[in-house]
Amino acid sequence: MTQEFSVIVPTLDEEARLDETLRRAKSALGPQAEVIVVDGGSRDRTAEIAAAHGRVLWTRRNRGAQLAAGARAATGQILVFVHADTWLPDGGAAAIRAAVRAGSGAGCFRFALHPRGRRWRYRLLEWGVNWRTRRLRTATGDQALFATRDAYEACGGFRDLPLFEDVTFVQAVRRVTGFRLLPLAAHTSNRRWEAAFLRTVVKHWALRAAFLAGADPRRLSRYHERPAEVTESRVPPSRCAPRTSGSHPKR
Repeated sequence: MTQEFSVIVPTLDEEARLDETLRRAKSALGPQAEVIVVDGGSRDRTAEIAAAHGRVLWTRRNRGAQLAAGARAATGQILVFVHADTWLPDGGAAAIRAAVRAGSGAGCFRFALHPRGRRWRYRLLEWGVNWRTRRLRTATGDQALFATRDAYEACGGFRDLPLFEDVTFVQAVRRVTGFRLLPLAAHTSNRRWEAAFLRTVVKHWALRAAFLAGADPRRLSRYHERPAEVTESRVPPSRCAPRTSGSHPKR
């Protein structure tokens, strides 16, 4: 059965955050929204938690490959790509529908952090990311990207990249459809910035500058360790093909 929305979430050891993320996704897009979690080899209860909300697929640890696998399996007319630590806002479905009706077959939410508190540095970071999206028409996965099925397939979808898979996708989808920044904010965990804010920001911008200058994202990924990637994947080569939640490997 074809759904209106398919939510696709790449994961790796996200048991602490995933349940809340998926509950909020269903609240934002409706209880009938299709949920697909694509796991990269978690050692914790991530897959178990995901199975309580929807389908679970397995592939190797590579965010671009995980997102592409989820999109191939999805049946929704609109694909929404959400990081495991990002909360969609209430009213998200209406905002996406309005953008699509206005001719934008792809887009993203505004960027916000949680918990935010009163820290000026977080407010400055939020302003900078949203300014970049408005002026440069680019976005990252922290902003919960969306695309209609037609737009996704027309642009070729997510590339098999471990880093900047989101930036390359936005560049590609903008060539085939309008791209809109929605008025609502998706709230992403501040975990990447909490311990070493300035160092994290500088490293991110340095890697992004190198990427835009033509550096291979596969080589740049050596210098970028996402919080969920601190452990080795437990998926052996024989399990690299995606599977459904009904056939997930025993623990």
